[in-house]
Amino acid sequence: MQVRQLPLARGFAWLGEGLVIWRRNPALLTFASLGYLLMLVLLSVVPLIGQPLASLLMPVFSLGVLNTCREIDEGRKAGPDVLFSGFQQNLRGLVTIGALYLAGSLLVLFLTSLADGGTLLQIMTGGEKVDPEAAADAPGFTSALLIAIALSTPVMMAYWFAPILAGWWNIAPQKAMFFSFIACLRNWRPFLAYSVALMIFCVLLPGLVIGMLGLVSPTLATLFSVPLPVLLIPIVFASFYANARDVFRDALDERREP
Repeated sequence: MQVRQLPLARGFAWLGEGLVIWRRNPALLTFASLGYLLMLVLLSVVPLIGQPLASLLMPVFSLGVLNTCREIDEGRKAGPDVLFSGFQQNLRGLVTIGALYLAGSLLVLFLTSLADGGTLLQIMTGGEKVDPEAAADAPGFTSALLIAIALSTPVMMAYWFAPILAGWWNIAPQKAMFFSFIACLRNWRPFLAYSVALMIFCVLLPGLVIGMLGLVSPTLATLFSVPLPVLLIPIVFASFYANARDVFRDALDERREP
């Protein structure tokens, strides 16, 4: 698998490229990205099996959104059914990736229990109700958060590109997660820049605008904030595709050759 090593500045460009993709077909991309979130929410509320099932199918629906971005980017017509296209592309491999990601995430949470006695685990798994303020004051809770961040980062790196690698190139789940980790590791600089760009675009700028509108009129600030996720979420999803397209551009070009 060919992986490009990109400069730091490329990470700042991915959001802009995601915006360009969104502008080409905002309705379809909005449907796909919000549909992805809705499907996971609906699955997760099923008693007993809901949350594990949502985790297993997360790569499948994720690939559907990325397929939507690819169809738009390459100028092909696509309908709402593209969200479910992941079910036709290495379904077993995608579900296995979901299982491995779930196992890795649970392992990280269990390891945090060594620091805080399981407080963070209870919060994240929705077990016993825990007062957030009391949890923040619990012994070892800060250490548990730091452990969670440190250990979940490589898990996320292994997952980031895995659905694309398994779905588009039919790579085995374990190899897809390995190649995904290597691709993220080789491009840690642009991903660091990308993280900063996401923070500015999704948190700082909206917060600043809402705060300024709130000084003028709280109602105006509310009216602005309600539809904001509908605008931001599809653009962020499109930026996920943009960084995958950038990192694996050589492999994608070969894939398009007759």
